[in-house]
Amino acid sequence: MNAEAARHAAERAARDSYGRLLSILSARTRDIALAEDALADAFESALETWPRTGVPDNPAAWLVTAARRNTLDAWRHDQVHAAAAQTLHLLADEFTESEAAGAVPDERLRLLFVCAHPAIDAAARTPLMLQTVLGLDVQRMAGAFLTAPATLGQRLTRAKSRIRQAGIPFEFPEARDLPERLLDVLDGIYAAYGTGWDDIDGTDSTRRLSNEAIELCALLCRLLPAEPEPLGLLALMLFCESRASARRDAVGAYVPLDAQDTAYWNRTMIDEAEHALRHAASFSAPGPYQLEAAIQSAHTQRRLGADVPAAALVSLYDGLLALRPSVGAQVSRCCAVARADGPLAGLAALDLLDAGMVMNYQPWWAARAHLLAEAGQKSEALAAYQRAIGLSAHPAVRAHLARVAALVA
Repeated sequence: MNAEAARHAAERAARDSYGRLLSILSARTRDIALAEDALADAFESALETWPRTGVPDNPAAWLVTAARRNTLDAWRHDQVHAAAAQTLHLLADEFTESEAAGAVPDERLRLLFVCAHPAIDAAARTPLMLQTVLGLDVQRMAGAFLTAPATLGQRLTRAKSRIRQAGIPFEFPEARDLPERLLDVLDGIYAAYGTGWDDIDGTDSTRRLSNEAIELCALLCRLLPAEPEPLGLLALMLFCESRASARRDAVGAYVPLDAQDTAYWNRTMIDEAEHALRHAASFSAPGPYQLEAAIQSAHTQRRLGADVPAAALVSLYDGLLALRPSVGAQVSRCCAVARADGPLAGLAALDLLDAGMVMNYQPWWAARAHLLAEAGQKSEALAAYQRAIGLSAHPAVRAHLARVAALVA
């Protein structure tokens, strides 16, 4: 086997199994940084070994076995640890190939709850989950968290050190500690989904993130059957995912929600989302993810030939903002107001938002441009479209906004 084939096999193993393997190793070592180093060394060993020996039948098992040996070597050279005790601990919980194949996926959930421990800086929890469980690098995450890569990297390093130094146990929290950690875990899962969803240019790696987020949330729902918010998040992601095939037209151009052909929406997935949302509602304990899912459910009325209920959307956004204010929800509420009461009402609502928060927020400028055009204020609309285009991260979105702006001109 040549080096190129081995490299592709290692890349595929990293893409498909990195989070699962790191979660398993971290649960054994109780040290995320050590597990990361050991796994990185294992991948390096694979690139050296596999061209000579061939790719093993179970690359994930090979990698984690090599990483475990690396961990043992690190402990043997570390005088702080009692090497014999650590070795006995490691061997007492021997890794099997079935684990690498995914027989114990809840290890990822365990690590998510570790990352959500209250001893860890709140600003580091979600990026720590994204890095450790889902394999996102700092450079890619920094923009989403409006933080310089170096600053975010330092924050994550401190968080990993805090886990080790504080002796945070690698276990699911007790019932009394669950509420304060559960929302952070849900936020981490949704951030992973959003990373894939927001990349409408649609690379395989980002779609994997979205799929893995849905999988993790479904596991969490089974683990915590009496908790409504995981069901709400699952419904929310399934509603969004049901529209994935409609986000591009026949020539590959981006299509916004209101213009999508509902024939391309996945009805089976919508039904699954509605079932999860109804189940969550049966607990009579509304939460922000349930309300976001309800908003998405309202949008699905279009597939039945009905208008999206504008007044109901405004009420749902009011409820969401009361529970969990965010600039994204505020802008979306303004659009719902415009749908209910006209573009001038929507523009007035947009103007009431904190200027400092929305000055560089692309959805605010895109919404403003659209409503200005509807109100017949062409020159102001074109200026807002140019601002929105300049703030858009994805070429497909920029191209869509440019097409719409050309129609206004």
